[in-house]
This record gives sequence, C-alpha cells and structure tokens, in this order.
Amino acid sequence: MIRKALAAVRLWFSPQLVRAEGTTPDYRFSLANERTFLAWLRTALALVAGGIAVDQFLTDLTWGVRTAIALVLLVAGGLCAVRAVNHWVHSERAMRRGEDLPLSRFPALLALSTVAASLIVIGAVLFDRTG
Repeated sequence: MIRKALAAVRLWFSPQLVRAEGTTPDYRFSLANERTFLAWLRTALALVAGGIAVDQFLTDLTWGVRTAIALVLLVAGGLCAVRAVNHWVHSERAMRRGEDLPLSRFPALLALSTVAASLIVIGAVLFDRTG
C-alpha cells in the first residue's frame, strides 16, 4: 500500500509519466481537468484563509476554541490541495487510457465538513464569549 501511494505521489512531480500513458485526449478535456484542479486549489486557499481569519479576528473566543477551529480549517485546506493534485493526475490518466473518470466522495465530505465548521464557528461565537 505504501509503495502504491509513493508511486501516485511520484506522478504528481513527473507529468511526463502521465503523458506516456495511452493516447492524448482532446485538449479541451485536459484543460477542463486543469480548471477543476485550479478550482480545488482556490477552495484550499479559502480554507487556509478562513483558518487564519479565525485565529486572527475571533479574539473574543477562548484560546482553545479559536485554535481548534483554525487548525481544522488549516488542515482541511492542506488536504484539499493534496486531493486536488491527486484527482488531477487520476483524471488525466483515466482520459488517456479511455477509462471512466474516477469517482470521489471528497466533494460531499468537503461540503459536510464546511457545514459542520460553520456551525461550530457560529456556536462558538454565540456561546463562548470570554468578555
């Protein structure tokens, strides 16, 4: 399993290995895949910015609550960025091989996590005032 994960990560940094597989798909599909990748990166950056904003601006919250919320958002941003590049590589490989695009539960998990984080922040802002 570790070997498979390392091979997947190697593809992130070796696009020539992805390009060597199968046949070149219609460029419109590759460009759409790249736009999707960039959208996931924007989401990751927004989560990171949200984590920084919680830490810097919600100073009325107790330190532990504020730090926990900020860390969850920062970790989610990092995971989203990693997921973005992983999905880009798998989608590009699938298109080159003529396979179905990979399915993912990640968008649903991210949406539910975002709802949960927003409810936690709302609850913390309403009920965890120190002053």
